[in-house]
Amino acid sequence: MAGADLSRSWVGRSARVARLGARVGGTYAGTAARKVFASTERRIELDDRRRLTTAQQVADELGRMKGALMKLGQMASYLDEGLPEPLRIALAQLQSNAPPMSRDLVDSVIRSELGAPPEEVFAEWDPEPIAAASIGQVHRAVIVDPDTGRERAVAVKVQYPGVDEAISADLRNADLLGAVLRQGFGGLDPTEMVNEIKERLTEELDYRREADNQRRFADFYRGHPRIHIPDVVDHLSTARVLTTDLVDGHTWAELLTWDERERDSAAETIFRFVFRSLYTMRAFNGDPHPGNYLFHGDGRVTFLDFGLVKEFTEAEMCTFETMVRLAAVEHDVPGFRAILEEAGMLLPEAPVDTDEVGEYFSHFYEPVSTDQEMTWTAAYASSIVRHTFDRSSPISQYATVPRAFVFIQRINLGLYALLGELGARGNYRRVAEELWPFTQHPPSTLQGEDEAAWLDERHIRSR
Repeated sequence: MAGADLSRSWVGRSARVARLGARVGGTYAGTAARKVFASTERRIELDDRRRLTTAQQVADELGRMKGALMKLGQMASYLDEGLPEPLRIALAQLQSNAPPMSRDLVDSVIRSELGAPPEEVFAEWDPEPIAAASIGQVHRAVIVDPDTGRERAVAVKVQYPGVDEAISADLRNADLLGAVLRQGFGGLDPTEMVNEIKERLTEELDYRREADNQRRFADFYRGHPRIHIPDVVDHLSTARVLTTDLVDGHTWAELLTWDERERDSAAETIFRFVFRSLYTMRAFNGDPHPGNYLFHGDGRVTFLDFGLVKEFTEAEMCTFETMVRLAAVEHDVPGFRAILEEAGMLLPEAPVDTDEVGEYFSHFYEPVSTDQEMTWTAAYASSIVRHTFDRSSPISQYATVPRAFVFIQRINLGLYALLGELGARGNYRRVAEELWPFTQHPPSTLQGEDEAAWLDERHIRSR
């Protein structure tokens, strides 16, 4: 049976991952399993001979893509330009996209999860996937809304059968994962970092959790003038199938061809979404990836994929806010060092100069440290990545990444890379002052005015 074959394959996968660790040399592992949202091109690329027809083929393909390590690479796939050469080489070795599932395999997942084949569950069903995800694929469909009786276009994400076992097997290779992560930070004890990543990736396998995340974000941002989150179709969503409203929009590649005003406006929306969510919801959608956005002009953006969401405690948020206030607003270097040590980002009493500590960490706060117009550049974003992985600085030998900061680091690296690619312009200090709970300045842009009106209407206040 396929299930038995699948189980045996995990033993082989562990051996393959171990060999991978030896080949890469413990530097870095990952993939550029980018999500594609151009259905026409996608249909052309699909090749019947490469479709995955059985659970065993899924297991074999995931073995080739290195499972959980693939997910780490996906998180860093658009940071290639700023990574050190050994990390780029290791990343390139693992770049691969899985072929689509066969119709029969997709039907078997739908039948298992929703009780009938897709042609019976949905009023219309497109068997050709319109998007590839790292652990599944997305199909267009139409349903008859049970409340209104009207037709409703939906996107149906179907998970590869057996992917949960594949990722779980890889996550047991914690030693390899730790060795990969240790390469970036000289003082790193990877235990907490590994545990945090393992927990988040395990959560991402359960589409029910992703549905809960998406409902929360959709409810919070409902009626926002520029931020849109598709609603979840509850009765057609399970642990391995997620059905949401289908949204038509322009891709990241198309946005890059638009004029400066449109790119600037989209960039400001993404920035506001990230930090409004962090400071007001205490949550961060931890996958700022170009494939997770659809653009509609005038700064209107639809945000997709809520599988990887990190929620923070009040105490953690207090620490983050104190760090920003001391570094970017008050420029209190001794106080900033003290909070770094208290948070576990810098080893206590490390034999390094306090001013050098301030200078080392200040790079992450440069865009919001000065009240002035700025232009994000790819060079600046790459410099932040290089700075993060630069082990030549004596400070880096004593710096580490506590568990609470693992996905906060994603903001610095992921968001900065996106804004740099857009060449976004604006006074981001003033935008940040609108979002910081400890300042709450009046609106500085038209977007800020529109958002302030929405906040008043919804009676939403920063914590």
